[in-house]
Amino acid sequence: MARFIDRQRANAAVNSMPFSMRDCVELLKIGSIDAEGLDASRITDWLSPGFFETEFWPWSRHSSKHNAPADQRRLNRFRRVNMKILMVLTSHDKLGDTGKKTGFWLEEFAAPYYVFQDAGAEITLASPLGGQPPLDPTSDDAASQTDFTRRFKADPAAQAALASSLKLRDVAAGDFDAVFYPGGHGPLWDLAENGYSIALIEAMLAAGRPVAAVCHAPGALRHVKAGDSKPVVAGKTVTGFTNTEEQAAGLTEVVPFLVEDMLRENGGRYSKAADWQPHVVVDGLLITGQNPASSEPAARALLTMLK
Repeated sequence: MARFIDRQRANAAVNSMPFSMRDCVELLKIGSIDAEGLDASRITDWLSPGFFETEFWPWSRHSSKHNAPADQRRLNRFRRVNMKILMVLTSHDKLGDTGKKTGFWLEEFAAPYYVFQDAGAEITLASPLGGQPPLDPTSDDAASQTDFTRRFKADPAAQAALASSLKLRDVAAGDFDAVFYPGGHGPLWDLAENGYSIALIEAMLAAGRPVAAVCHAPGALRHVKAGDSKPVVAGKTVTGFTNTEEQAAGLTEVVPFLVEDMLRENGGRYSKAADWQPHVVVDGLLITGQNPASSEPAARALLTMLK
């Protein structure tokens, strides 16, 4: 690769065409370009966050004058271009012994999905069984429709992505910057007890990467432990579907556990707003939302944390 004498001209040349991460590393190593002047939107192969942080970032620091705050701003600027967000949905479709169907709640998937997509994030979908996650039919009725759900119904690409979700056992925490769990009653049966989900959340938090869950999805935190082996919600301010919201849904005696009760029993400082009103809590790397109306603000809180 030819060495450029004038770094300003070199950066301009690189920025005039798509370029790869590996090319950037080679140019940085030989001092041909300066990371400060790179247009990150031109990068074509962002690879994994691990490659970025262990290969590209050290050389970008070495290539230019820097101080800690500026370095962090530059790091955030590059990472924003290629946020990798994993969304984990339920595979459970039986509403206890009622003979009725359950699954994920459409708004709680669609709103975050498009918030992330519109922000330029790369989204990966996964579920315990892979393939098409079951949709709670109640979330698909006329009264539950929003602009986001209508957008999803008119989006064949999003529908195809959902229908081909990866198996949860095949995803690695190190490949993502954040994870988001949509709710619906399904997670109370499968994700709350799923070893792969528990391990994923523990690995994400241990790596300093945020985890968000909305409505019933905070139930997936039931058996997750922090580094000190205590429940991950212990001492943290959290929220989730309230007991009174569950009572209004008529499912208090159907679900395997109540989200509000579980969070309190595990040592969480439970917070709530009025029933059905949006309410999002951020405590450290943990983001929780109370109900379907909290889906969009929970997703935006996650983006804010990544930025």
